[in-house]
Amino acid sequence: MSKIQKRAIVIGAGAGGGVVAKELAVNGIYVTVFERGGWPVYDEHINDELISQRVQDLGSAFGPDWKKNPRVVVSSDGSKRIVTPQNGGYNHVAACVGSGTVSYGAMAWRFMPEDFRLKSEYGEVEGSTMVDWPITYEELAPYYSKAEREVGVSGDMSENPFAPNRYEPYPMPAFEYNKDGRIIAETCKRMGLHPFPIPMLRNSVAYNGRAACIRNRTCCGYACPVNAKNGTHNTVIPVAMQTGNCEVRTNCFVFKIHTDDKHRAVAVSYFDENNKECMMEADIIVVAASATETARLLLNSKSTKFPNGIGNNNDWVGRNLQGHAYCGAKGLFDFDIMDLQGPGATVAIMDYSHHNDGIVGGGILANEFYQMPYAFSSNRPPEYPRWGLEHKKYQRENYYRVECFQGPIQEIPNFDMRVTVDDTVKDFWGIPVVAISGARHPIDQKHVEFLSAKAEEILKEAGAKLVWKQGSGHGQTGGQHQAGTCRMGNDPATSVVDKYCRVHDLDNLYIADGSVLVNNGGFNPVLTIMALAFRTGEHIVKQWTEGGQA
Repeated sequence: MSKIQKRAIVIGAGAGGGVVAKELAVNGIYVTVFERGGWPVYDEHINDELISQRVQDLGSAFGPDWKKNPRVVVSSDGSKRIVTPQNGGYNHVAACVGSGTVSYGAMAWRFMPEDFRLKSEYGEVEGSTMVDWPITYEELAPYYSKAEREVGVSGDMSENPFAPNRYEPYPMPAFEYNKDGRIIAETCKRMGLHPFPIPMLRNSVAYNGRAACIRNRTCCGYACPVNAKNGTHNTVIPVAMQTGNCEVRTNCFVFKIHTDDKHRAVAVSYFDENNKECMMEADIIVVAASATETARLLLNSKSTKFPNGIGNNNDWVGRNLQGHAYCGAKGLFDFDIMDLQGPGATVAIMDYSHHNDGIVGGGILANEFYQMPYAFSSNRPPEYPRWGLEHKKYQRENYYRVECFQGPIQEIPNFDMRVTVDDTVKDFWGIPVVAISGARHPIDQKHVEFLSAKAEEILKEAGAKLVWKQGSGHGQTGGQHQAGTCRMGNDPATSVVDKYCRVHDLDNLYIADGSVLVNNGGFNPVLTIMALAFRTGEHIVKQWTEGGQA
């Protein structure tokens, strides 16, 4: 008698969900992927600067729908305001097949070995929940390599002495520097620093049946016109579907996970594309809805067994929310430094990635992706006018003469920077929404000031006639690069999932997104999310196929 095929549900088709779906499908597990947004088609995209993932003043081409998805922001004084995706403080990622991997800048960083043992490196930090990961860099390294091969990464770390160990080359060569990249690289070398080309989830050459990048600089925040930017929507999800073991259901919003009394998740409730409430059962359930929405789903999945929400018996779901405070400097030159050659960001330094006096963690500095006209209007020295004829003159004369050298800092996790749900505010379907409260750790501002000063020094050395710092480590976090709300750990009392990203309280419920990150590193986290998802997928297959659980 043949064995009954296992069935899995994956909630979310982004960086983590797409990878897990592929790993399960190619190994004989039938997967249904639920995605609350649609499947973007490039010819249908709205290529409008004001409707992009970077500038959302008029909404986003990739969701979520601003009319259906409000959120709550709680101020330090306890007051709250309701926001939509086009308001400050909403802190959302895209809602579509591929999620942010459709429109991201596609930097493909590995975390540093120190990032996995942060508490051991820096000791106790007052007011922080900083701990070591339950896994090491060396344990995750093979899965970093797998993500780089299967999704597709271009890069070259040969000139970077701070790079973590690699055991095989990048599958594609690095992009050449653009004009500002060359100037920054030459400047950094004069200063004794170590510039190198940024690793990218982009095809520098034709790869896996898709074209090479045409070097369009204005693509961060938008989809790639030639499909050369690598995300889950055009790599692992199509592979999963080709097996015949995977279906993707778009415009379906999962709002509750059901459990039984045998330590298992057994079904999900969702609203389908016609807003009809439905239910589906499965043997395995994987949540990959983003650090904010995953926490919301678990908190809203209350039952007699889990009165505070799934995985939340110890009040850790939603805690330790992290994003990335971006900092650096901008410089005005008396010559054209920009040539608009993509992919935009081409050069970076990691000289300040760790071990800086008085700073916890690290960060990078890199040149910027693009300066579209609306965004450029804010790229001016503080004393320059922001309206009128002088404003227009500045725009005309200096559009190609402003360089931004910036990067993220490693935010310090803390217990009170968190996601909860607000039972008094409901979304389109009547489900309590995300509420974001708390503030960054005070050390973050010190880190911002440190890295911004380094960027300022570099731009002055490069020849900028006027330089001004940017960035703030104050206030709330959770914008781009959400992480930390369902952290990994060996102790159920202080974590939500184990080292394989299984929720401690349940045998068959896993999480595969940024919420499991113990800390967010000083880098864009997408490659780490993918690597962890490959590892989690492999573990699920071992547990739930031949030789595993029945």
